[in-house]
Amino acid sequence: MDAIETSRRIQLSATFNFRDVGGYPGHDGRTVRWGRLYRSDSLHRIDEADREAFAALGIRTVIDLRRSSEVARDGRVPAYDGLAYRNIHPEHRDWTEVRYDPAQSLARWLADRYADLAETGTAGLAEAVGLIADSANAPVVVHCLAGKDRTGIVCALTLSVLGVADADIAADYALSTEASARFSAWLAATTPAAEELPPPFLASPAEAMALFLTELRAGYGSAEGYLRHAGVTEAQLAALRDHLLN
Repeated sequence: MDAIETSRRIQLSATFNFRDVGGYPGHDGRTVRWGRLYRSDSLHRIDEADREAFAALGIRTVIDLRRSSEVARDGRVPAYDGLAYRNIHPEHRDWTEVRYDPAQSLARWLADRYADLAETGTAGLAEAVGLIADSANAPVVVHCLAGKDRTGIVCALTLSVLGVADADIAADYALSTEASARFSAWLAATTPAAEELPPPFLASPAEAMALFLTELRAGYGSAEGYLRHAGVTEAQLAALRDHLLN
């Protein structure tokens, strides 16, 4: 992992997948701005030890993509002064109900789940991207439970609108595999009785995101085409590019 990828990580004591999505090449030789959009695993574990580091990022808006039952079970980001919190769940089937056969391609299984979510979760995905598009909300951090699947889709759609290449989007998504390993190690140390998580909940093969984006484009022409279908306006797409590209 090079220095830029290492510098993406935001070091907090009890989050494992908090990182900046800036720095990628986008439309017309422009670059995705640093310090405007972050992605993370669940922020309910932030405590006083991390408050100063979190505050230093200047985050104005937290977009929590978890189900309401997950929020009720685990809690949410602390209600710091000046921090807007939105819980937006893109509706989708509980993936624990969809059997994963270790003999099948994990990337294919994940891409199919992402396609299902894009079909059933249009309203939530459109709302999340619309919030990111509003510069008044920035800096924004978007998160779910592990910060790789629901968060990965929202960030992939956003980066694609900004003109980031599929290969870069897939590589950014794949960084979550290392974060999942750190989370698993932490979980084993702090909760020894916890069951080991299955592969689909830990791995983020770049091929899964590449498949999702390729097949989304086949169905809608582009990420913009999908988002228009979902309800995102042309003004919002333009605003997204205006404030997230240098």
